[in-house]
Amino acid sequence: MANTKSAEKRIRSNERKRLRNQMYRSRVKTMIRKAEELIFGGESSEDAVREAISTLDRAAVKGIIHKNNAARRKSRLMKKLNTQQHLAEAVAAKPTKKATTKKATTKSARVTAAKPATAKRAAAPAAKPTTTKKAATTKRAAAKS
Repeated sequence: MANTKSAEKRIRSNERKRLRNQMYRSRVKTMIRKAEELIFGGESSEDAVREAISTLDRAAVKGIIHKNNAARRKSRLMKKLNTQQHLAEAVAAKPTKKATTKKATTKSARVTAAKPATAKRAAAPAAKPTTTKKAATTKRAAAKS
């Protein structure tokens, strides 16, 4: 319980701020949820995402959420949007497969994969030979005697 007039006033003002902040935080969550529903529903969601990002920015400017919190949420939302758009494009532009035998396909894949690795190994400098701890100890013992 507050003892002074200023403490009582502080309690009243904190309650007003809490209610205002709660309203903005709720609005942010709602906008993000609506945008995600549109993204995963396969509908046009750019406007909803733009509105959610705008709401996040407004909440960050007013100090209701931290600016890094807003940035993280925007990043996650954009990542979901981009992932869904790429998946939709991939499904739409999926080429028809040719009928090939499994053996021929795997052999050509192996040959293609082996060529760059061989060239890489040839270009790499010769590595210094490594010795194990036991071999090094044996060499020191032989050198002492």
